[in-house]
Amino acid sequence: MLSDKDKESIQNAYRQFLNGRELKARYGQKLMIAAIARALGGIQRNGAGERDHGKTDGDHICVVEAGTGTGKTVSYLLAAIPMAIAHDKTLVVSTATVALQEQIILKDLPELVRHSGLKFDVALAKGRGRYLCLSKLDQLLTELTSSGVGGSLALYEDEKPQVGETGVKLYREMADELASGRWDGDRDNWKDTLEGEDWSRVTTDHRQCSGRRCPHVSSCSFFRARESLGKSRVIVANHDLLLADLALGGGAILPPPEETIYVLDEAHHLPDKALNHFAHHSRVGATTGWLDQANKNLSQMLGEIGDGAELDRAGEELPALFTSAKQKLEMAWPLIEDLCEFEEERGRGGNQQSRSARYRFEGGVVPESMMQLADQLREDFDEMEALLGKMVQSAQRMMEDAHSPVPIVDLERWYPILGGWHGRAEANLELWANYSREDQGSVPQARWVTLVDWGGSLDFEVCSSPILAGKTLEYSLWRRCYGAVLTSATLTALGRFDRLKMRAGTPDNASYEVVPSPFDFSRAELSVPKDAVEANNADLHTNAVIEALPDLLDTHGEEGGSLVLFASRRQMETVYESLPGTWRNRILMQGQQSRQQLLDSHKKSVDKGGRSVLFGLASFAEGLDLPGNYCRHVIIAKLPFAVPDDPIEAALAEWIEAKGGNPFMQITVPDAALKLVQACGRLLRTEQDEGTISLLDRRIVTKRYGRAMLDSLPPFRRAIN
Repeated sequence: MLSDKDKESIQNAYRQFLNGRELKARYGQKLMIAAIARALGGIQRNGAGERDHGKTDGDHICVVEAGTGTGKTVSYLLAAIPMAIAHDKTLVVSTATVALQEQIILKDLPELVRHSGLKFDVALAKGRGRYLCLSKLDQLLTELTSSGVGGSLALYEDEKPQVGETGVKLYREMADELASGRWDGDRDNWKDTLEGEDWSRVTTDHRQCSGRRCPHVSSCSFFRARESLGKSRVIVANHDLLLADLALGGGAILPPPEETIYVLDEAHHLPDKALNHFAHHSRVGATTGWLDQANKNLSQMLGEIGDGAELDRAGEELPALFTSAKQKLEMAWPLIEDLCEFEEERGRGGNQQSRSARYRFEGGVVPESMMQLADQLREDFDEMEALLGKMVQSAQRMMEDAHSPVPIVDLERWYPILGGWHGRAEANLELWANYSREDQGSVPQARWVTLVDWGGSLDFEVCSSPILAGKTLEYSLWRRCYGAVLTSATLTALGRFDRLKMRAGTPDNASYEVVPSPFDFSRAELSVPKDAVEANNADLHTNAVIEALPDLLDTHGEEGGSLVLFASRRQMETVYESLPGTWRNRILMQGQQSRQQLLDSHKKSVDKGGRSVLFGLASFAEGLDLPGNYCRHVIIAKLPFAVPDDPIEAALAEWIEAKGGNPFMQITVPDAALKLVQACGRLLRTEQDEGTISLLDRRIVTKRYGRAMLDSLPPFRRAIN
């Protein structure tokens, strides 16, 4: 139960914040603060201050859908920070996007510190991949100096990218900026946009990083940032970093879950991100090439960093394993080609389609012949991972030994490569172990093979993934954490939390709340034009959209912005090409420029009093903020049903059907309903906004599921013919 002291602390902070910002209390904001405070304040604790697992079974978790305009960030911060202080826990705020992470760090938390009277330290948590590795930069510049422009840099990897004059200039400038203190090594703080390939050469991951053993550790940007985490009451992270921490057992990067209250903003993204983190994949051809290259370079490695002891002994056993695994992967190629029947896929649509073809094993069941080969590969990679692990540990010990027989410069050079080999062996071990055994639980794995482009030729990518993240999140997060708050503007589907419970595994007895938006939804009209057709017939529907768009876009006169959302790129481009040139001149289509460039051009046109129309796909239906005149009209071409080609979703549907369920009504419709709410949410971004939403798919009226989706939308004025 929330104590009077905690209640008073939260109320005082809220009151001071409102007075300091000269704001009035919002009804929805008060409801949200109260819901979070009740849940966190009601956590039962034992004498050591830990959550009493015997007395709580989900009621330490609060799920809040907060409509647009609620002020949810301020709400959860004002409720959760006093509770974290009172219970002596760390508050980890995790977001799905960098934009929101930056907003919380740069705007919301500083305002809270200034106006609420709460005292706390804040840290920003990012993964190693966002920071420069001084060791890599030093080695890179040394090699460039000795070999000149165009030198081979990834000497022991599958590919050997070349560095041109622009790259040389960039890396030397990075070194100068670091030395002068004008740059802190954070990729996000570099003055210009950095290309992925340029950045990848000078960053690292946990496998390749020698950590505290690195001679550059005292100047390391990553470790400097990491040191502040242990001293901070509030840590702002992202879902990817949080899931990476959980995959390492929890407490490896962030504080242990048992000592943490989590606020998961944009929580509707968490299940999909979790699936990505706990999936396994490996490319047959690329791995074969890596094994061959590693075998060739092993003797040079041992010659330069051999210790005459454990590292050498482990290394001497590797060639036989490299060769054995390579031979088995070469056997896997014709086996996969035979089992997956890719010849038929190659015959459709020419070469371009063949490069993205997939074959999914029904029910996640792998044929016996492939399962047997997978088991043999598992054995090889199991031994390989163990040996490489021993070599990594030996290298670490030598790096710590002031009297090491191996020069530190050689260890620095080879350690990232050795760590990369170890990580690659472990990834293959996990993948082939997954393929070598039948599923034990009630929920099967999705398993599939994708035909991918590899340096101009084809390769097989073998993949597996859980079909639901719920169980993984339940055991790694919900059961372990001290407390958790999940929030987003879209957590319900068709008015219920069932979709979230299934996909994220949140407990039935968690606190579930829907907080209303302060917006007056009658300021917006939802229209289904009388000429709208059902989108089942793609050609008929596309022609209807082409015919309807000019008149619809004229609705708001000669100025202001419109947003037209399409479910497929093909339809978007067909419509664009079929419109009169006068309209094409006003349209900015996704793919023509970067997202930010399109938005800047759109706003510039509207600011000048002109007309601008954005054409976009699914990514424009969420997170796009175009208030006021920037978006007066949202046109949705069709109901946003997912294209049924995702192997995980297909496996999930197959499993639900096998249990006697209806995957269309249990998965497809709720997913589409949620996406429709998000798309409609692009119109009203402030309390003063108004406009029209036009839906050009008559199924919203004619189908039973359409009516259910319609009823789950906010109470817009309706003009449905």
